[in-house]
Amino acid sequence: MANTTSARKAARQAVRRTEVNKSRTSRMRLSVRKVEEAVSSGDKAAAKAALAAAEPILMRASQKGVVHKKSAARKVSRLASRVKAMS
Repeated sequence: MANTTSARKAARQAVRRTEVNKSRTSRMRLSVRKVEEAVSSGDKAAAKAALAAAEPILMRASQKGVVHKKSAARKVSRLASRVKAMS
């Protein structure tokens, strides 16, 4: 357990940040899953719309430090290539 005042505050902040990061992570995974489901169903219009919604969510997660910048870019790139290959 934290002994100093600053350590107690840091522990409180860590709990808050963890909750926010969990929310961002689940939102990111959900958006990726929506794109993958649209691709697997064969609906190109829905896949494009889902990709357009997922890209800013992924990049925002990378900016906030939830995932690495290159990891988010790689996910977007792979999703985009799968959507493009649908035609």
